[in-house]
Amino acid sequence: MDHAVNQFIENRVFDEIQVGDHAQLLRTLRPDDIHLFAVMSGDVNPTHVDTEYARSSQFREVVGHSMWGSTLISTVLGTEFPGPGTVYVSQGLNFHRPITIGDTLTITVTCREKFEHNHHILFDCLAVNQDGLKVIDGIAEVQAPTEKIKRARIHLPEVTISDRELRYGHLLSITSGKAPIPIAVAHPCDVESLRGPIQAAEAGLVIPVLVGPEAKIRAVAEQNNIDLHGFRIVDVAHSHEAAETAVALARDGVVEALMKGSLHTDELMSAVISKVGGLRTSRRISHVFMADVPTYPHPLLITDAAINIEPTLEDKVDIIQNAIDLAHVLGLPEPKVAILSAVETVTSKIRSTIDAAALCKMADRGQIKGGLLDGPLAFDNAVSLVAAKTKGIRSAVAGNADILVVPDLESGNMVAKQLEYLANALMAGVVLGARVPIVLTSRADTAETRAASCAIAQLMAHKKREAKLV
Repeated sequence: MDHAVNQFIENRVFDEIQVGDHAQLLRTLRPDDIHLFAVMSGDVNPTHVDTEYARSSQFREVVGHSMWGSTLISTVLGTEFPGPGTVYVSQGLNFHRPITIGDTLTITVTCREKFEHNHHILFDCLAVNQDGLKVIDGIAEVQAPTEKIKRARIHLPEVTISDRELRYGHLLSITSGKAPIPIAVAHPCDVESLRGPIQAAEAGLVIPVLVGPEAKIRAVAEQNNIDLHGFRIVDVAHSHEAAETAVALARDGVVEALMKGSLHTDELMSAVISKVGGLRTSRRISHVFMADVPTYPHPLLITDAAINIEPTLEDKVDIIQNAIDLAHVLGLPEPKVAILSAVETVTSKIRSTIDAAALCKMADRGQIKGGLLDGPLAFDNAVSLVAAKTKGIRSAVAGNADILVVPDLESGNMVAKQLEYLANALMAGVVLGARVPIVLTSRADTAETRAASCAIAQLMAHKKREAKLV
């Protein structure tokens, strides 16, 4: 029987069990089972947790821990047959073949012999897979209970696996097959701002050009064991000159993207938006966060949470179009765009609801292209189908948004940081609307976040290359 079906847990005492009696349990191995068992046991054998290594192993794929299968035998003995009150005495097991992801094991525990003097029982234990092939067999000896026990089954809490490294690898995989792009890194003079582009280079995303005081950059590298061999360094005196030089490299076509180092955002962006020698285009410059949230079924783009403080209606047109363009590059042909406010109804008392209504109509008239817009939507209605249905909202966007357009920088920054620090979201971000994409990270961002942001910049740079060829 499958133990998860029963509402109660009840044992079979020694006197109730006859030789030949048996019980069964079916369980399918999922990837999360492997990760949970590895976390619980500390067994991080690469055969179980390293996909790349597993491909070269004798099994040619990731396999489950053999002892995971043995715990299912313990589950039957402890919860069903004999059940509560059972005390393990010994267990002998033989492992005949690996357990792969998707395998369904049938565990059968059969009473083999009983001992009246101490209430011990020997059980034959067998696990076969969905093809009827033997996976595990052996003999267990237990001391069986002598008193009847029946208890309500305890409902265990849900366990969510949040594998940041796996999600980080998936994010980088979207650039598979793309050549690395040259990127100017302005003033990479602390460990994270230097390690980020180096890590991105090692992942094949970018070819960094490090712009800043060379002595300071090399000192940071030496103190933190970062190998700068083969990387170009453009020596300048200070952060302000680093920003101007990095922008000049982009303007002259030497690099195809920019990346903020350990200088202030204003320093870099002042050089970017300068009317003389800057990188402005006819499009409003804006920032887009990409958030991989474990509790949301697909990535979320959040805009603008870093550049435009209180955008006008016209600013929001460009902000949305920039985000839609990025969504297209990420493989979404018609992204769902939720224009956020505090409420989902239009009211003159809240300007963002008026803007939302106008933006939706502008999309209807072709002033915003390539996306499906709806708004105003409160945050819960944008990301939760249940919340949207509860409020009677009928929308192709509500509950399944790809892009969240925030009313202003303050609210956007709060949304992004809450997802990162409270929901364990993996964040990456890029500035769009300039002549080249700009990786604009926070001083608190890790090297992984910076490298992930480089992946987005690489995709946008390749899009610009392709547009020039058309």
